[in-house]
Amino acid sequence: MTLNPADDAFAQSVRDALGGEVLRKPEPRYSEEPRRRFSGQVGLLAAPRRTEEVAALVQLASAASVPVVPYGGGTGLVGGQVMSAGPAPLLISLERMTAIRAVHPTENILIAEAGAVLADVQAAAQSNNRLFPLSLAAEGSCRIGGNLATNAGGVNVLRYGNARDLCLGLEAVLPNGVVWHGLSRLRKDNTGYDLRNLLIGSEGTLGIITAASLKLSPRPAGVGTAMVQVTSPEAAIDLLALARDQLGDGVSTFELIHRQGLQFLSEVLPDVRQPFAISPEWSVLIEVGLFGGLDPQTALETLYAAADTRGLVMDAVIAQSEAQRADLWAVRERIPEANRLIGSVSSHDISVPISDIPEFIRQGPDEIARIGLFRINCFGHLGDGNLHYNVFPPAGRQRSDYDAQRGQIKSAIHDLVDKFGGSVSAEHGVGRLKTDELEIYGDPAKLTAMRAIKSALDPKGIMNPGAVLKS
Repeated sequence: MTLNPADDAFAQSVRDALGGEVLRKPEPRYSEEPRRRFSGQVGLLAAPRRTEEVAALVQLASAASVPVVPYGGGTGLVGGQVMSAGPAPLLISLERMTAIRAVHPTENILIAEAGAVLADVQAAAQSNNRLFPLSLAAEGSCRIGGNLATNAGGVNVLRYGNARDLCLGLEAVLPNGVVWHGLSRLRKDNTGYDLRNLLIGSEGTLGIITAASLKLSPRPAGVGTAMVQVTSPEAAIDLLALARDQLGDGVSTFELIHRQGLQFLSEVLPDVRQPFAISPEWSVLIEVGLFGGLDPQTALETLYAAADTRGLVMDAVIAQSEAQRADLWAVRERIPEANRLIGSVSSHDISVPISDIPEFIRQGPDEIARIGLFRINCFGHLGDGNLHYNVFPPAGRQRSDYDAQRGQIKSAIHDLVDKFGGSVSAEHGVGRLKTDELEIYGDPAKLTAMRAIKSALDPKGIMNPGAVLKS
């Protein structure tokens, strides 16, 4: 199907149907993505206020065969929000659709429009003495529609699951401009195909999410946080098992941190207060949230003592105040910022079966050493097997010096991930960055089914063309 640009004639059709107030001047931010690997084009930018306006825009685009790119907070890391090739698209930003439509505390449900910033959803839950547990580094700017469209993960997946697990229902505009009214508050509904889970993670290629019915949780009565030095990645996994044996689902966060990440913090963000005078080779950030009057600090002390008798740990800092907790979290949360300031040659959002992670970590440097001399920062969500395995130039060199090696590094790491039965996209999505990798490593039957679904729902191919599936 031939697509057409969102040109002046199409813009006039939008004005005729909706008036000019819905249109915006495309600022540079709409054609950029955080890692600057892609630059996009915008033929026309629309910022609707209501679902009916989104539907009207998509109907116009479908009739004119104009490509549509949904835009949330622009924080995606795989280029799903920018379209650099093909006819200039209609970019539909959800930034004006920010309402919290309803909160049902007794049902643990919150209904938010897709443009609501994640931090505002968290705050709305908190004001009702509830917790919306999705937590990301970009939570102050990312939007819930984009979180669902990419099935975002974050630091609390171990206990609460991905964005997919936190959603009961959706309202969405399908590629023909028809609105699916699926804002269910039901936890049991076996009435046919699950369109909700089909749209979640589809990255705007099957429709535009306009609102969501979200699951809330009770707020833990007590929260405890600790940074623990471990003897090895194997010891970290054993510590995780021990923690879950002792505390069950009380363990909400279990983050693996390598010395290189701490050294990067010292190099470019020296204001970050680090808990240990000498950076350990491996450490983990543990957070627990407990109910029933259980004291989280005592629980962490008991966990450390048990781990110490097994030779798993060497030292620990257990937060004694909210300020100390914030300091520990700052270490983990600012590692990505330090990475950006250093400048990675190649970054990898991967997952590996948890028990295979130590062997993957052992083999990774050897694969990279065959290509050249690089620094590796391996960190991430050990509790759910998701690592951020990022490769950097040697000290004193720039990432641009190694652009020629980037593809080779990426292939080496992704081949190793595939060898261990892992995934080359754990929580960031496929976007436009990893469409080749999906073709290489994806299951052929799954890819055939995905193409059939795309063709059935979006026969004109207008929805975010080039994302997820190659055009």
